Amino acid sequence: MVDLNLSAIARPLERLVATAQNGYEVARWGGLETGAVPSTFQIVESNSMYKLRRYFPPDNRPGRPAAGPPALMVHPMMMSADMWDVSRADGAVGILHAAGVDPWVIDYGSPDKVKGGMERTLTDHIVALSEAIDIVVAATGQPVHLVGYSQGGMFSYQTAAYRRSKDVASVVAFGSPVDTLAALPMGIPANMGVVGAEFLADHVFNRIDIPGWLARTGFQMLDPVKSAKSKVDFLLQLHDREALLPREQQRRFLDNDGWIAWSGPAVSELLKQFVSHNRMMTGGFAIKGQLVTLADITCPVLAFVGEVDDIGQPASVRGIKRAAPKAETYEVMIRAGHFGLVVGSKAATITWPTVAAWVQWLAGGADRPDNIAPMPDTTAGSGQTGVAMTSRVMHGVAEASELAVSIARGAADAVAGVNKSLRTLAIETVRTLPRLVRLGQINDHTRISLGRIISEQAESVPDGEFLLFDGRVHTYDAVNRRIDNVVRGLIAVGVRQGTRVGVLMDTRPSAMVAIAALSRLGGVAVLMPPDGDLAAATRLGGITELITDPANLAAASRLPVQTLVLGGGDTRDLDLPARSTVIDMEKIDPDAVELPGWYRPNPGFARDVAFVVFNARGGGVLEPKQITNYRWSLSAFGTASAAALTRNDTVYCLTPLHHQAGLLVSLGGSVVAG
Repeated sequence: MVDLNLSAIARPLERLVATAQNGYEVARWGGLETGAVPSTFQIVESNSMYKLRRYFPPDNRPGRPAAGPPALMVHPMMMSADMWDVSRADGAVGILHAAGVDPWVIDYGSPDKVKGGMERTLTDHIVALSEAIDIVVAATGQPVHLVGYSQGGMFSYQTAAYRRSKDVASVVAFGSPVDTLAALPMGIPANMGVVGAEFLADHVFNRIDIPGWLARTGFQMLDPVKSAKSKVDFLLQLHDREALLPREQQRRFLDNDGWIAWSGPAVSELLKQFVSHNRMMTGGFAIKGQLVTLADITCPVLAFVGEVDDIGQPASVRGIKRAAPKAETYEVMIRAGHFGLVVGSKAATITWPTVAAWVQWLAGGADRPDNIAPMPDTTAGSGQTGVAMTSRVMHGVAEASELAVSIARGAADAVAGVNKSLRTLAIETVRTLPRLVRLGQINDHTRISLGRIISEQAESVPDGEFLLFDGRVHTYDAVNRRIDNVVRGLIAVGVRQGTRVGVLMDTRPSAMVAIAALSRLGGVAVLMPPDGDLAAATRLGGITELITDPANLAAASRLPVQTLVLGGGDTRDLDLPARSTVIDMEKIDPDAVELPGWYRPNPGFARDVAFVVFNARGGGVLEPKQITNYRWSLSAFGTASAAALTRNDTVYCLTPLHHQAGLLVSLGGSVVAG
């Protein structure tokens, strides 16, 4: 038998197969599974208008360090509040928290999913933000730094003016237009923009709302070349999962998850007041009957300006200098577009460290950062316009050129490797296609489970190596017989199909056998975390029996359940008291147990719950998560296919079996691959 090493074979076919595997995952689930989890937060206030999140809530016990200066982050109406936590490592809340800032987020939610949400006005958003500031101040005892992106920055300016800067430490805005008529998007002339805004406000958005998909499409059409390039780049790299994963959450956010509906009255008010009438610059605006102008802002202002931002153009963003003459205004120039100011590599390395340094500087704990400069005094007659047409054209040409080069390079690579591609395709088809076909045929009524897959492997390759543990090799046939024996023992002690049984064991063959035996019996294995709150896990898991090993017997005996002891090696002495209720399953003779008439091995359907695992939330609180046979199968077959596992491979499992990664990926992929 020839050992084929795909890394030594030309890439075209490997790319084709990997593209098919990743493409299937994207088509089915909307994107690639990154394993990332959102940052922890606490909902401090919740009402029909907004939810107020506090990320990384501090420990308020005596002697614990106090939270840093609070920053309240404000998202635009058409974009989800999750934009501040698109990725935990490079997201705004994570970076600010690591730098000593206390991040808060106001979440206006999806108005189309809230009663009366599609009737919201701009005033409703500003009043809600003002209320949120009061809550943050009451909780922290410190003034608040308002941090707003795009329209969220406009809300921040307007709210600071409405409050006359009371309890507002500073305003930080990213690409937020102030003098909207100074530079409209796509170079639209001011006179045409006024007429268009009036028409849309009076005849369109007073009748209809903007759904999330339309907001996404409109945003992408502002830079169609870049949008097309990002999609083509994604397709050309679909074979390289590792290259895609760092940007996958950002891609999913921009392509689907990040967009929410926009209420018609709010859009109409925005167009009339702040585009047509340019109220941020002249005349002011009314909030709850109170006349407000940005001249009421007296706190420091920091504006981030994107050099190629076609929405919040530099001339428009710098209007805050004239609109708020009493405020000290500063700016940071970044070579980025509108969204790149807050999400992406430049945001992670420039934007958010700068915001943290700004907060520390205002708190008196540091010098002013070098990249923060006083905003230049641009008057109405200075001749400053928006992003120059030449810059816009050159930026578009550069993007289009990169797109063309990417396509050409991909085509050249494919042609150059076509001969070797056919050979590799044949190899990978034989190896991977049967798994994908079987996975595609699974429905709710398909019988599939861990126990069934092990039975199939034992029948196919009884002498094949299944487990390597402590220097010993366990074959499929031996493990399968051991599983059947444990099933008989479980039946003898009263475990039935559908029963939830806890498993509290170290990662060893007996633990895997216990889990597989419950699967073969049709029970549900509740995997208990040895280092977690076992009493809470017992209650949340709804178990009445618990399988454990000698190492965990003491902890298991303290729980209000029937304890069953399994495994422990060749030499074991449980030293149980005479009247102990603990059952030693190793003393049950499987040959003496008569199988009842109701027993059918491996009865589980794909829709049935097979496992319960626990995730630890903030503060160590356990949260149960049910895993069906289908979910286990999807991960198992997906892992085996994506990693191109065969019977010649050995998987080194470091993750404990009570963790879902060990159960779904390490164990699942290995069993399916044989």
